[in-house]
Amino acid sequence: MNLLEDLSKRLVNKSVEAFIMGIEIFNKPTIKYRIEGFSFFICNAWELMLKAYLINSKGEQSIYFKNHPDRTISLEETIKKIFTNDKDPLRINLEKIVELRNTSTHFVTEDYESIYAPLFQACVINYANKINELHNIDVTNFIANNFLSLNLRVDKLSDVEIRAKYTPEVAERLIMQRNKIAGEVEEQNESFAIPVKTTFFITKNEKDADLKVQIDNKADPKIQIVKEIKDPNSTHPLTNARVIALVNKRLKKDKILITKKYKDGSQTVKFTTNDFQLFNKFYNIKSKPKYTYHITIGNRYSYSTKVVDFIIEEIKKDPEHIIQNLKTGINIKK
Repeated sequence: MNLLEDLSKRLVNKSVEAFIMGIEIFNKPTIKYRIEGFSFFICNAWELMLKAYLINSKGEQSIYFKNHPDRTISLEETIKKIFTNDKDPLRINLEKIVELRNTSTHFVTEDYESIYAPLFQACVINYANKINELHNIDVTNFIANNFLSLNLRVDKLSDVEIRAKYTPEVAERLIMQRNKIAGEVEEQNESFAIPVKTTFFITKNEKDADLKVQIDNKADPKIQIVKEIKDPNSTHPLTNARVIALVNKRLKKDKILITKKYKDGSQTVKFTTNDFQLFNKFYNIKSKPKYTYHITIGNRYSYSTKVVDFIIEEIKKDPEHIIQNLKTGINIKK
């Protein structure tokens, strides 16, 4: 191993350690320094990981200022060098969290957590995907996959409550930032923000249930049973195209190859629209509320992230024959 490879490897190892520290700080309920600690360590993790990539691809000199060869470039400059598209949702997400880290030394309130919650979760997933893509490292070898889901506080204060709790200057800044980020969450995809929301619905089919409950009219406190999902944009945000893109992204990350047989032999291929239609038909996905929401206006469907997990798990069982098996199964049903 040469000196550059050794330097790059050490940076990546420290990056993974910083990433895990950020998650551990955020998920520990007794720590009140959650926002500051997480934003510091997640930014440090990204900076080390991206600079290691620059060293591997462009040489060690690429991480130093040309006019100050004794100083390494900032994380902001590193981001611009690698993610050249300033409209990239991943880049925008990272820049927002860098901005929060820089602000944290002067201005932090605990209520920033609910504002930035969707951005934090997306940043964690983005990091796991990028370190795998750029350095062929699977962070789930160091931390269990379920710990990549942050223990996020998502309760939100009203404008009146914010103004009652903080000084006028702090309150107005907090309200302005909340409204700005909320608008950006609506416009961007899951690389920018992953909405954090828990929704329950009642189903009589045990196969569609994640947990079982019993209704007790004498129980206290009371809850109200809601008959329909009120916000499909949060619970089922994916279009057909996004489902297909996410499935292919996960297949690539997990190094799973789908094989299809053609007249001239077998070939490894990507997951396609036709493949998704096969899954829909065979498993009757559109009839299952936890996977699909029917939008009556325009007669179209949107999907939850659970459908991506389901498809990946089914492909993993037999990637070489899954597509042909679905076709055969559909023909038999006919």
